[in-house]
Amino acid sequence: MSSRKKTVLGLDADPAEFQGALAEWYRIHARKLPWRGAVDPYCIWLSEIMLQQTRVAAVIEHYHDFLAKFPTLLSLALAPEDEVLAVWSGLGYYRRARMLHRAAQFITSELGGVLPSSSAELRTLPGIGEYTSAAIASIAFGERIAVVDGNVERVLLRITGRAEERTAAGRAFLRETAQSIVPLAAKPNGPSKPSARNPPGEHNQAMMELGATICLPRSPLCLQCPVHRFCKTRGEHGTPPRAKLRSREVAFLLSIRKRGVTTQVLLAKRPPEASLMPGMYELAPLPLDAGGDELSHREPLMRVRHAITNTNYYARIYAPMGPSDQALRRAVPLAKADLHWVNTSTLGGVPLTGLARKVLQRLDVMAVKPLRGPEPDVAPRVRARSAPVIDHDEDHDSF
Repeated sequence: MSSRKKTVLGLDADPAEFQGALAEWYRIHARKLPWRGAVDPYCIWLSEIMLQQTRVAAVIEHYHDFLAKFPTLLSLALAPEDEVLAVWSGLGYYRRARMLHRAAQFITSELGGVLPSSSAELRTLPGIGEYTSAAIASIAFGERIAVVDGNVERVLLRITGRAEERTAAGRAFLRETAQSIVPLAAKPNGPSKPSARNPPGEHNQAMMELGATICLPRSPLCLQCPVHRFCKTRGEHGTPPRAKLRSREVAFLLSIRKRGVTTQVLLAKRPPEASLMPGMYELAPLPLDAGGDELSHREPLMRVRHAITNTNYYARIYAPMGPSDQALRRAVPLAKADLHWVNTSTLGGVPLTGLARKVLQRLDVMAVKPLRGPEPDVAPRVRARSAPVIDHDEDHDSF
């Protein structure tokens, strides 16, 4: 047995055998996702940005809607940022949308509208780091470079039997191991005919697919794993304890009014300098000590938990008890310029925070589009028990 076979994966196996077993499984079992098989690098770039720290089920609907609104890189570059954020609303991590928009503008103005084809060039664009540049370069352009996301890390750690190390040495081991098993790019069919196959891109997608569907964080499906015979762990692997999510209680006002046949909801615009979701719209926030004991004797219209980065927000949504109930509105601590009445029929085009979108949809203030297909890993939508109060008070115009 050669030393190469022992050092590539830390076991006695030829990398070609591993690649072959993985590729055969992927061709048969890969999920049918809208960006799989895409040939336009713009579509591949968009999907990789959307998939960062986001569930596939959540991305599918936004991917279709985004391409319907911005079908080309140029159309994205020419769009106002608010329109981009509105289509992105609900995916979270809104900095991704802003960086995607800025990168499109840079490519259009400085690079002739052509997305760079190498991972090194791609990393110079806003919002594209090591992982994303490797994914785009390999999938869209066939570059032989490994993609190492959380799913791939887990696969490699289990296969090699190595405990997770959050150190420079641990990260270097994963990069080197991942790179060592990426197959070579396919040779062209002729002098001017590139091959239709893309072994590096297919391999990277197969590794990510394996981690997402088989080599799960808990209770991996080892008996279904195509590379089970190469794996030293065949199950869980050592991991350091994860940091606990912080918890924070927040409160918001749901105020709705009628103007003729139009229904409007009161929204607050987050300041542009805010560290979290700048420029996005949310329900008007209420201080938890609003009006002294003002909230203590009220029952929230709705309670909802919403996670943002490393914090669990436990939100209480309050509504006026009737047209003459002004106490909650007076307790909103924002300036007039930061509060806006928005027609409920246009909420789909407003850059809403994920929490605001969740609340407005669950209370049937905002329409929910039907899913494009069955997505069993999506939690069922919960409806509130009571309808929101419609506030006809003309004094709301003072906002």
